[in-house]
Amino acid sequence: MATSLEIRNLHVRTEEREILRGVDLAVRKGELHALMGPNGSGKSTLANTIMGHPGYEVTDGEILVDGENITELAPHERAKLGLFLAFQYPVAIPGVSVANFLRLAINAQREEPIKVKEFGQQLRHAVELLDVDQGFTSRHLNDGFSGGEKKRAEVLQMAMLRPQIAVLDETDSGLDIDALRTVAEGVAKLHAEQGLGALIITHYQRILDYVRPEFVHIMMDGRIVMNGGNELVERLEQEGYDRIREEVAARA
Repeated sequence: MATSLEIRNLHVRTEEREILRGVDLAVRKGELHALMGPNGSGKSTLANTIMGHPGYEVTDGEILVDGENITELAPHERAKLGLFLAFQYPVAIPGVSVANFLRLAINAQREEPIKVKEFGQQLRHAVELLDVDQGFTSRHLNDGFSGGEKKRAEVLQMAMLRPQIAVLDETDSGLDIDALRTVAEGVAKLHAEQGLGALIITHYQRILDYVRPEFVHIMMDGRIVMNGGNELVERLEQEGYDRIREEVAARA
């Protein structure tokens, strides 16, 4: 299973235009990273490209998992290596319960199907760890869920699938403060218990009040233009992106 994700000189385009223009980034198991940037900077493109979305074409560079180039691998193969993507807008699957979806997802990563007793034990532990109501797992996945419930379902998926490195693509989008806290605390618990590594993608700092990253990266115009620690989050809160953009332009 993956212990490191490394992105080297990544260039990505869609049919219309080039979006990523040489991204370098490394995330290791157990590390918490934040990727911040204004809308349109390429953050979601990076998340989708990491997991192999077919709508994005890699024109140069590499995505490496433990030193192996995975650029040509299908999304399910990347998931088997220990990568996970939490979507900005999770889709609903009417007719499939959360529990059945989790069992199918686990079996897709295994050679032998998980035994009923083992699955039940793992699900109970995950539900208790994340403080989720047991009845939640009987509901149809994301069907009629609030924004917070959709995000809670994704954190539950992470707890059950036990990825090594998770990419959370603007998982705080549209959440009220209580839902935001629930999701953030869930990520923090998985980091503490499972050693989860995470790349938290956001353009607001509010989720980072609950999950404090060790590493912060700022993306603008398809490139990572600044790296640092949590002090960058505080600077953005005080100065905004325009000041950072001016500083980057002055260096060019």
